[in-house]
Amino acid sequence: MTNTSMQPNTQMQGGYAAKRRAANTAIYIILSVMVLIWIFPIFWLLMQSFRGETGVSKNYIFPKQWTFNNYVKLFNDEHFHYGQWILNTFIVAVVACVVSTLVILMVSYALSRLRFKSRKTLLNCGLVLGMFPGFMSMAATYNLMNTFGLAKSLVGLVIVYSAGAGLGYQVSKGFFDTIPRSLDEAAKIDGATKNQIFWRIILPLSKPIIVYTALTTFIGPWGDYIFVSYFMKQHSENWTVALGLYNMLEKEYIFDYFTTFCAGAVFIAIPITILFIFMQKFYVAGVTGGAVKG
Repeated sequence: MTNTSMQPNTQMQGGYAAKRRAANTAIYIILSVMVLIWIFPIFWLLMQSFRGETGVSKNYIFPKQWTFNNYVKLFNDEHFHYGQWILNTFIVAVVACVVSTLVILMVSYALSRLRFKSRKTLLNCGLVLGMFPGFMSMAATYNLMNTFGLAKSLVGLVIVYSAGAGLGYQVSKGFFDTIPRSLDEAAKIDGATKNQIFWRIILPLSKPIIVYTALTTFIGPWGDYIFVSYFMKQHSENWTVALGLYNMLEKEYIFDYFTTFCAGAVFIAIPITILFIFMQKFYVAGVTGGAVKG
């Protein structure tokens, strides 16, 4: 009686396990196909950067001639100054990253911890303004920068990337909201000011959101094309990599420089890739939120 009653349950469990394995297998297959689809453009770009044949479109995937000269040409070409573009991009991205990160964190802390008149109004205004893309203000921003003689300079570009950083407070504010207010209250009892609480207590507990904010503010200037093309125009000595690489694809250059463009695209992606690999856990923690509980 007991063995007979247990047999259907065992069969049901076996059938459920088989269905679960089949479902998992199907999921793995789908994910594998998606990974291949996502990786193929990167793999193709990498192959083209080592292609020895000139031109753009070929009726074959794998290069017939392999060479490293495309990477050498990047830094030795007389017409395009890739090394200078990298230096410009690095300077703009680093300075804008530092300034923007500090502004975002301070604004986020003030909106999270302080209670003052019109706070909700500022939150709502920031949310609404953040819905509009930045390039809508390009003409006005360019004219303003031109008035101060900064329109075609790297300093003006840093100001453009940093000026509106405070509107990106949403994620950081949500992170600061998770930090217990009891820490602030204990520090106040010990005589700490709001400034000391922010720098000495809150920030040391906020490494994930600091890394997340720094990465996002660094990536923006590093890969931006729209603003730099509008502000720099033909001043090639102040171009960043995105604008410089795009000019390699102009009608008169694309045949001879397409493989060089691919090499430049691969080279400029390496620092960001390495940065994300080492900072991935902090980046994910910053996105998901969550600080010290208690």
